[in-house]
Amino acid sequence: MQDRNHLARVKATHQVEVIENGLIDIPMLQILQSDGTLHPGASAPPLSQDVAVKILHTMQYIRILDERMIAAQRQGRISFYLACTGEEAAAVGSVAALSDQDMIMSQYREQGALAYRGYSTAQFMNQMFSNQLDPNKGRQMPIHYGDKALNFMTISSPLATQIPQAAGYAYGQKMAGNDAITICYFGEGAASEGDFHAGLNMAAVLNCPVVFFCRNNGYAISTPAEEQFAGDGIASRGIGYGIKTIRVDGNDVLAVYAATQEARRIAVEQRCPVLIEAMSYRLAAHSTSDDPSGYRSRDEEDKWRAKDPVARMIHWLDSQGWFDESQNSKWLEQSRQEVLAALKEAEKVPVNPIEDIVEDVYDSVPWHLSAQLEQLKSHIKKYPEVYPKTSGRVK
Repeated sequence: MQDRNHLARVKATHQVEVIENGLIDIPMLQILQSDGTLHPGASAPPLSQDVAVKILHTMQYIRILDERMIAAQRQGRISFYLACTGEEAAAVGSVAALSDQDMIMSQYREQGALAYRGYSTAQFMNQMFSNQLDPNKGRQMPIHYGDKALNFMTISSPLATQIPQAAGYAYGQKMAGNDAITICYFGEGAASEGDFHAGLNMAAVLNCPVVFFCRNNGYAISTPAEEQFAGDGIASRGIGYGIKTIRVDGNDVLAVYAATQEARRIAVEQRCPVLIEAMSYRLAAHSTSDDPSGYRSRDEEDKWRAKDPVARMIHWLDSQGWFDESQNSKWLEQSRQEVLAALKEAEKVPVNPIEDIVEDVYDSVPWHLSAQLEQLKSHIKKYPEVYPKTSGRVK
């Protein structure tokens, strides 16, 4: 029987040795340079033209969606929005390397992963307007998507809740003998939550086939990374928990694709977790409730705009002879029209019946919830001008 005494695996020393953070030097995978050419010695992962163009179009589509919905929030048409401008390569490049059977557990900035799998513009809009075509019946905030058919777990607002859930779901996949993994997205700010440590430790000890994908975009809302932790980013924590770890340039979609492809292979074949830290930058505000000018400079943002993942991918596609500027311009205009039309249509769909607030939880509605519902109805009846019945939103 294998010796399970952990002391048997520890190397002894007879002099005091202080281990410093500087001993950890985790490299970052890069394939594309900022101008879209390959780094010397780098090679592009095998990608068909169809997949490569789909990756680009998904990133461009999400940028259009983000711009339009931020404007809609400013106009009071929806209550809240989170953009992923500058981080599109992290979500889209990673999901492109997965199987459709793999479960996605997202934080809230991975709309690109959902779009890549086929989530329609109408579905995005119905969720954000919380109307009667929203499968969640309007009970979630905007951008809290979920789709069972696409293996995309519904998003929760509290940070890091999905991390231990992903470990548990992946353990179930392993026990069922499924040739599938779970990928769990989160930001470096969420890695400061206790659930991060519990989830990684659980996955490591139980050998769960899960890929933990951290988007290190530099800021947890307004808190810069250097004020969040003193160690070597998030990748060093994976090593500390005994998890195979990859650090990648999160603005390099080919590098993200290659890293995730390898991480998935390891998770499937070795039935173990892998941590990916994607180094990126949030060009957008944290959310429509945030003003980034209060905690970072325009010069800083401009330096990262030069590393735009969408432009980098366009340059590489062009070098392959796979990019037609005229056709791409037409596609962009069609996408803008599609987003705008879907927004206007979703806005016309009535909201859900007020009774939906207390149903679908208990077999029969408890008395105290029924009483609260009646109080709410009385309040709405008293102020009917504030709660229109036919609008897709509450003013």
